[in-house]
Amino acid sequence: MREVISIHVGQAGVQIGESCWELYCHEHAIGTDGVFDPAKLDSENSSSTTFFSQASSGKFVPRSVFADLEPSVVDTLRTGKYKNLFHPDQMITGKEDAANNYARGYYTIGRESLLERTLEQIRKIADECSGLQGFLIFHSFGGGTGSGFTSLLMENLSMSFGKKAKLEFAVYPAPEVATSVVEPYNSVLTTHATLEHSDCTFMVDNQALFDICQKKLYVDRPNYSNLNRLVSQVVSSITASLRYEGSLNVDLTEFQTNLVPVSKNPFPTGLLFPNRPCGKDIPPELDYPGDN
Repeated sequence: MREVISIHVGQAGVQIGESCWELYCHEHAIGTDGVFDPAKLDSENSSSTTFFSQASSGKFVPRSVFADLEPSVVDTLRTGKYKNLFHPDQMITGKEDAANNYARGYYTIGRESLLERTLEQIRKIADECSGLQGFLIFHSFGGGTGSGFTSLLMENLSMSFGKKAKLEFAVYPAPEVATSVVEPYNSVLTTHATLEHSDCTFMVDNQALFDICQKKLYVDRPNYSNLNRLVSQVVSSITASLRYEGSLNVDLTEFQTNLVPVSKNPFPTGLLFPNRPCGKDIPPELDYPGDN
C-alpha cells in the first residue's frame, strides 16, 4: 500500500490544501463528511488510500496536517464546508503570526509554539501507515510562516524521517502581486533549506497564475480561490500516478529520479494545458480540434 502525508503550512499552504482536498474528494467520490458514495464511482475506491485513511466507522479521513502560526485561516477550514472531513487534531495553530518575518517562523514563535505539536501529529499519522512513502509539503516562499517555519519543519523531518521522500509545492512570489516588501528576503532564506532537505520542489509563480486566469480563463479579477483551484489541478495531475493503477503508476521516490537532473537543482516547472474557460465562448484561435 502506497501512503503519503500532506503537510500544509501558512496561509498559502492551508488555502491550497483546502482546494486540493476538495478536488480529491470529487475524484474519489468522498462526501464532505468523509463518507464514500459508490453511486458516483464505477470502480472500487482503493486508489483513495494514498491520501485517505479509513476510520473504524468507515469514514475516510485525509492523511494531512495543517499548521499556521495564526488561527484565522485554519479557522475558516474548521467552520467551512469540509469541517467534518478533517480530524480536529490535524489542524494546529498558534496565537500570533510571523508578520512576514522568516526569523519569527524559524527561530522564535514557530520553534516555541508550533514545532513540537506539528511533529507529534505527523509522527502519529506516520505510525498508522503501513507503507509510508513520504511527504507532500505545501507552502509559500514569501510568507513568514511559509518560509521560516517550513524550513524548520523540513530540517526536523529530515532527522526523524531521513529516508522518506519530501516533495514541495511552493508558491514563489512575483513583484507585480507582492503583499510584502520582504518577500525576496524570505525566499532567499528558505531556498537554502529547500536545496538541503527537499527531494523535488514544484514551483508555482503567482504572476503566471494571475495571467492564466485573466488571459485564458477570462476571470477579470481573480481571487485566491481561483488561483488555488488552478494549483489543485496541477497537484492532482502530478499525483495521479501515485493514486491510480496503470502503466504510469510510480512511487514517490521516482519523482526525484525522473524530474531532478542534479541534486542542487530540484525545481521542475509544472504545466497545465489546455486551459479552457467554463461556460464561456472560446475564441477560434483557442478552439483546437483535439480538445473537443
